[in-house]
Amino acid sequence: MLNGSLEALDRLPVDVLPIGTEYPPDFLLARHAHRRAQLLHGVHGVMRVDTDDGSWVVPEDRAVLIPPGTPHEVRMDGVTTWSLYIEPAAVPWWPIRCTVVEVGALLRELLSEASRLPVDYDVSGRDGAVIGLILHELRAGAPLPFHVTVPAEEPFRALCRAFLSRPDLAVTNDEWAASAAMSGRTFDRRFREAAGVSPAAWRARARLLAALPMLERRTVTEVSAELGYASPASFTAAVTRAFGLPPSRLRPRSRA
Repeated sequence: MLNGSLEALDRLPVDVLPIGTEYPPDFLLARHAHRRAQLLHGVHGVMRVDTDDGSWVVPEDRAVLIPPGTPHEVRMDGVTTWSLYIEPAAVPWWPIRCTVVEVGALLRELLSEASRLPVDYDVSGRDGAVIGLILHELRAGAPLPFHVTVPAEEPFRALCRAFLSRPDLAVTNDEWAASAAMSGRTFDRRFREAAGVSPAAWRARARLLAALPMLERRTVTEVSAELGYASPASFTAAVTRAFGLPPSRLRPRSRA
């Protein structure tokens, strides 16, 4: 179903509600939560999902699994989404944190088919089999590393949130420490305790995540220069280390 209202359909007696939605360019889906678990897949383009404890970037050919009751907001740019809203009892294996997974050719076609199902689809017939196969495919999927954790403790949380909104190549550990009224050593130690990595490593990963939407419209050379890498080769190596794929595999199919 395209552009259906979850609120109007939520109480239907089906475990899985497939709903497709079209969004305008540079659209921010404000913070909200669902009673059901959600699979959120962008047919094209890149989405960013932010929750209290992290930020997930969802490139083309991937989807994010959002746990039930998890407050989140989504930034998208001219994206059409295919979503499944799933009764929690039907997916006891669902992750407890947002998780990005691969959407291969089979799963993509199944999600496309599900998006065209009527509201009153036959759960015991072919339509129900399509939904069941989607859940099997999702359960077999491995999590992908397209996220960064946001510390719960202040002032680290505010600093990280601000950086995610506007990644700044020039920011230094000393500047962050000064803004937090701490010595550089104390700031580094406490940040590591809160985030599990050093401030510099956290910023480097956040910059790489910020690169993924940029690759939609710009070349690898342009993105690497904007993010301050010495060469496209060094940028490619950093992306491959972080995400297991080179930038060419993370671009839209029409531009790769």
